[in-house]
Amino acid sequence: MKNKFYKYIENLQDAITAKLEEVDGSAKFQEDIWQRKEGGGGRTRVIENGAVFEKGGVNISAVHGELPEALRNQFKVKEGNFFACGLSLVLHPQNPFVPTVHANWRYFEMYDEDGNIVTQWFGGGQDLTPYYLFEEDAIHFHTICKSACDKHNTTFYPKFKKVCDEYFWNSHRNEARGIGGLFFDYLKETEEFSIEDRFNFVTEVGNSFLESYVPIVEKRKDIQFTKQHKDWQEVRRGRYVEFNLVHDRGTLFGLKTNGRIESILMSLPPIVQWKYNHQPEENSEEEKLVRVLEKPKDWV
Repeated sequence: MKNKFYKYIENLQDAITAKLEEVDGSAKFQEDIWQRKEGGGGRTRVIENGAVFEKGGVNISAVHGELPEALRNQFKVKEGNFFACGLSLVLHPQNPFVPTVHANWRYFEMYDEDGNIVTQWFGGGQDLTPYYLFEEDAIHFHTICKSACDKHNTTFYPKFKKVCDEYFWNSHRNEARGIGGLFFDYLKETEEFSIEDRFNFVTEVGNSFLESYVPIVEKRKDIQFTKQHKDWQEVRRGRYVEFNLVHDRGTLFGLKTNGRIESILMSLPPIVQWKYNHQPEENSEEEKLVRVLEKPKDWV
């Protein structure tokens, strides 16, 4: 399974980066191959200063070895070996009317002293962070998410949508990071679902990514914008940074386990503003977004 999934994310990385370069029309992804001294490594691809994408990364990695202390504590084991691989992406657009998007799909195995798999699971999801709210874009994104889920089980979308709304929540601001999508973790083999079923579901979601995001980019990337629009985008990006550094499990795990810092912080936008006690104008488009972020909404 680990070889099968790693091959999948290699191919998915190629497909996504090729399509995004085509959409951008200017910038190309720069590739960085890296090794982890404890075992494994990855292939980082970053795009910067493009016509459409101000900064973005589509990264894959596969790491293995002894469980780091943070994971030993989490799993309540004294020792153990693990393998983990996944694809993680974040795209920060130039145009404030194009939303930021984040997605990842990952697989994990843990072994006993004889090398037998003692636990294995899939995780991942995708979520959208607009700066200006177009309801039709939110509906499109969630419709694609729901369609991918419904092909496997009609309970998946409402369940994983709710988990996403709860997870991407800036509790210190009492608002959502964005308008959600899907989030799932610890998808193990059960009586109802084999590990093969889990693989098929996660790859279905991964394969749907471009369809969920690219049409929105194409529709919004040429809208004229002002410095005021850009300022608002950069203020809202600050909230994105706050979530990643204060709450995000993946970021915190990477920092605690001596992960590769360039890959961990790749998700951060290049230019951000923090304005003291910033409030949007009453009845403005900016306030419309904030009101939606205060209470997660069912889009489909």
